[in-house]
Amino acid sequence: MGTLTVALLQLAAHGADLDANLAKGEQACRRAAALGADLALFPEMWSIGYTFSADPGGRAAMARRAVGPGDPFVERFRALARELGMAIALTYLERGDPLPRNSISLIDRRGEIRLTYAKVHTCDFDAEAALAPGDEFAVADLDTAAGPVRVGAMICYDREFPESARILMLQGAEIVLVPNACEMEDNRTSQLRARAFENMIGIALANYAAPQQDGHSVAFDAVAFEDGHSVDPTIVRAGRDEDVVLARFDLDRLRAYRATETWGDAYRRPSRYGPLVSAQVRTPFVRPDARR
Repeated sequence: MGTLTVALLQLAAHGADLDANLAKGEQACRRAAALGADLALFPEMWSIGYTFSADPGGRAAMARRAVGPGDPFVERFRALARELGMAIALTYLERGDPLPRNSISLIDRRGEIRLTYAKVHTCDFDAEAALAPGDEFAVADLDTAAGPVRVGAMICYDREFPESARILMLQGAEIVLVPNACEMEDNRTSQLRARAFENMIGIALANYAAPQQDGHSVAFDAVAFEDGHSVDPTIVRAGRDEDVVLARFDLDRLRAYRATETWGDAYRRPSRYGPLVSAQVRTPFVRPDARR
């Protein structure tokens, strides 16, 4: 059977110290590889520990800490992926013009970047107003020991919009990676479980450990029914403390379920969904700081 093992790197960051976060991230990846992981997933914006400010001084400091795909921070993890023979989903503050972005690069086990995705749903009501939103959702074929797997990504607040996971499903995603940096209490966890259920996708989320956040990194299977009965799709849910938690996805089971069940794209009626792409915002949802 084909199994994809994702290591959820539930870590606490060293603030915005890029070098310290690089070293700690490398140590966590080595532990993940020793545990047999095919892919290691970081929490959101690991390079600076999701610590930044939207005030003018904070914006300037943030811009200085941003990195690009060819910079030593990213290149070190590309080399590490080659060395370990393990894919790494690396998160960082990405240099941009005119504004930086909140990004994830999926590095395959040969050290090649398969996709780079920037968070589309930036938290414009908070410090992320200082970042540029991403332009589109991204999916790529990832070569693994179990064969090619279609992988997509969404970041933290993205998961609170059903359109994010739906678009990734429509692009063929089988597994969706979710770097996170907020409390994963029952409402958000249940919401994420619904995204897996309604799209028939496997989902893996990595969050910061307490006390920076509350941990509770989680993974859900696509399979919600078996032999006509409801089953719990939870693969793993971590506690609060630092840990490297393994989520094992049975790809054969997942694919058989997706090929026969009724959710996902099987019975959708997109010709009826016109209001979903309208830019008009009606009361009570009008917000002066929202970007369309």
